[in-house]
Amino acid sequence: MANAFFDEGMLVDAGVYPMAVAKFQDEIETIVLTHCHFDHIAYVREIAHMCNAEVAIHEADLQGLTDDTYSLAMHFGRRSPGIKPDKILKDGDSLGKYTVYHTPGHTQGSICLYDRVNRTLISGDTVFTDGGFGRYDFPGGNRAILINSIERLSKLEINGLYPGHGEPVHEGGSLQVQSALCGIRSGF
Repeated sequence: MANAFFDEGMLVDAGVYPMAVAKFQDEIETIVLTHCHFDHIAYVREIAHMCNAEVAIHEADLQGLTDDTYSLAMHFGRRSPGIKPDKILKDGDSLGKYTVYHTPGHTQGSICLYDRVNRTLISGDTVFTDGGFGRYDFPGGNRAILINSIERLSKLEINGLYPGHGEPVHEGGSLQVQSALCGIRSGF
């Protein structure tokens, strides 16, 4: 499944087993979904119930919470969680110290969360720490749009990069984003 991150009352992505976040259950107030693919939303219903937490997702990915094809749930032999979010996110929204960056291309509603003070980016599947980037060949994906999203991220000063898959880095995040941009522009 995918990475999940917990910071200041917020759980980002819910593809992990509920017991993996149980020690934070009294602290998790909001579950923010970076996008609607099943590996990031698999246990959102259970975790939200366990924590009595609100669920937030970008408006363009609402469909994935109930549509097995758009969420890719059928690739995992499962069903979408079938829930409605409590909060609809838009570009520029604030979630505590984070600003929502709408970064479509992997899905129509992909988002990243940027903390300008600490220069950290939770990137979902938009970019990874190995210089990679999210696939754009699934429903809602688009290479040209993903290039634009990565270009937008390349203008940020990023130290820590926390991706949806792979190991986070605590320094040099901007270099990882630049590497992803070079890779996708070259047709990789």
